[in-house]
Amino acid sequence: MSGDAGPIRILAVDDHALLREGIAGLVAGQSDMTLVAQASNGREAIHQFRAHRPDVTLMDLQMPEMNGLDAMIAIRGEFPEARIIVLTTYIGDVQVLRALKAGARAYLLKNLLHKELLETIRAVHAGKKTVSPEVSFQLAEHATDDALTPAEVRVLRLIADCV
Repeated sequence: MSGDAGPIRILAVDDHALLREGIAGLVAGQSDMTLVAQASNGREAIHQFRAHRPDVTLMDLQMPEMNGLDAMIAIRGEFPEARIIVLTTYIGDVQVLRALKAGARAYLLKNLLHKELLETIRAVHAGKKTVSPEVSFQLAEHATDDALTPAEVRVLRLIADCV
């Protein structure tokens, strides 16, 4: 959340050390990014966010002690401008909607290519929002699940006939 033109400051939050190490290695190769902190659960994420005030946070959803959604709600409650990217294996539309409503700026699946992750970090840092193609397909698939009931359709037809 720094205002200077320095590198994008990143916090990586995941309960799997291997994934955090992979993110660290990926970010280390980028001149416009730096990993400022890591956390293995939601409680640590809140502490590390307060301590380092990263520009972008990569947040897993399923973690011990405190999950990513609760951590995201807590962080954004204290720092409304926090830019958080959910990085998870869960594609379900309910999880996606909860994360987006909690303030996630992006929702990505862990199986994405490293280029997509880097592009998303840059986009979110620039103020954009994004979801991976798989997630957008899932959302679109269920966007019209709340169809009108037959009674609602009859009422709308009666209203249309009166107009």
